[in-house]
Amino acid sequence: MNVIETIGQHLHDTLQSLFNSHVQLIKKAQLTINTDKQKSEFGDLSSNAALIIAKELGENPRAVAQKILAALKHPYIERADIAGPGFLNIFLSPEAFKKLATELYEDRALFFSRNSAPKQSYSVEFVSANPTGPLHVGHGRGGIIGDVLSRILSFLGHTVVKEFYVNDAGAQIHKLGLSFKARCMQVSGYDMAVPEDGYQGEYLVALAQECYDTYGTELLSKTDEFFSSYAKEHLLKNITTTLAEYGITFDIWFSEKTLHDTGAIDQVLEQLTASGYLYTEDGTIWLRSTTFGDDKDRVVRKKTGELTYIAADIAYVQDKVARGFDHLIFVLGQDHHSYVTRLKVVMQVLGYDPKRLDVILYQLVTVKESGLALKLSKRAGRIVNLEDIIKTVGTDVARFFYLHKKADAHLDFDLDLALKHTDENPVYYIQYAYVRIKSIREKALQHELFHKLTAEDIQKLQPADQLLLKKIASLKEHLESIQHSYQTHQLAYYTIELAQAFHAYYTHHKVIDVDQVAQSRARLILIELVEHTLKTCFDLLGISAPEKM
Repeated sequence: MNVIETIGQHLHDTLQSLFNSHVQLIKKAQLTINTDKQKSEFGDLSSNAALIIAKELGENPRAVAQKILAALKHPYIERADIAGPGFLNIFLSPEAFKKLATELYEDRALFFSRNSAPKQSYSVEFVSANPTGPLHVGHGRGGIIGDVLSRILSFLGHTVVKEFYVNDAGAQIHKLGLSFKARCMQVSGYDMAVPEDGYQGEYLVALAQECYDTYGTELLSKTDEFFSSYAKEHLLKNITTTLAEYGITFDIWFSEKTLHDTGAIDQVLEQLTASGYLYTEDGTIWLRSTTFGDDKDRVVRKKTGELTYIAADIAYVQDKVARGFDHLIFVLGQDHHSYVTRLKVVMQVLGYDPKRLDVILYQLVTVKESGLALKLSKRAGRIVNLEDIIKTVGTDVARFFYLHKKADAHLDFDLDLALKHTDENPVYYIQYAYVRIKSIREKALQHELFHKLTAEDIQKLQPADQLLLKKIASLKEHLESIQHSYQTHQLAYYTIELAQAFHAYYTHHKVIDVDQVAQSRARLILIELVEHTLKTCFDLLGISAPEKM
């Protein structure tokens, strides 16, 4: 355990000795690193432990805090105070800061990734766009959330499988085939209209020309199945290419069609019939989903014999659990809000714990240019594709801009800001901090006094350097929070804050000073730690770490 974790464990042990019968409350007690300059004046660490426990005991929080302080004795704690209604503020000893600095320097490869939580296996499904057209701007948001969450969970030692569910069965694929056939006939010289409820986009015109160049007049004798298959496969290939440009690859591309072809859906429906969760009424087969909190029972098979989406969902969830995952995570657009309940119902009818399944819902994305929102419509063919965004602003900017807001908040993607190469653009700002540190360190190497830095040097840090040191260390706290909350935007926020902390530090503190060798050597290691931490963030965010700008 590092210094902060050691103090956290001591606090936990102290609480357990004082309030042993309130184990669950003790687990909720938090110890937070204060990285804000103003807050740091009241303590390096703070805890809400007294407030949580006092509420349950019906006691005065400050009185409970006083009991905790009387028992809280540790060599890394210089002193502790009570603030406000009962917050505990802890000041670290000079030895604690020396120890923390040494740990960050010597153990940098594992400091942030070492994780005490039990190792779990995760299936993270995201994007999962219908293969009926190019990826649109909204898919970019779901893509970055799923990809960065997967990167963080893997970094913390968990097993993660990234999965794309291909909706390649059902009415939308049939409709795609009819739309594509019409376009192929048009390029062949025949007058055939695209179905009114079909896919009108120009992307099918280009694909039809490509198809005609290959098959020529043979197209006139091709079946509807040919057109559906050709369009689906080529559009899926386009999706794969766009995602690769966006920095996203998947471990599994799961075909919905296989659930139909292998009989997996029929088998699970037989299972649910036997267990009494399905019933038939007027020729329609229903799932008793209201039994598990749904607002209404759901149709599984229509009178016509056609299966609904939930039939495939049941088989798909069963397949996922059978593959041995501890947690199933779905990243979905906000228009799938009602889908959350249905997925939880599916878990329960199959006999699984619904807590093993989590859904991250993300809000809509509006693309703005010159202050005006661009109006988009997939069916009408008015689309700003994810590919367009990537080619316009670059992968780094696209990824960061999509993540730089909470998933449940509407996102305005400002193209004008994304194209700026100034401090206003957060991507430029954080990458410039990284490049600036490299430049400072290269300049320092011009002086032999600053060669061969060691762990002993980092222990010479002054109180003025401690705020930046705490900011570096706090990345671990943020990553462990994301591990449980899935709030990936926290990493984007932290990266900007670390860059801000470095820029502010460098403005007010001289790093290279030949008259202050010991101080300079310590500070050079400190900014090297900032560089390493920024690089760690860049890797988790999936953006590049430039050598020069």
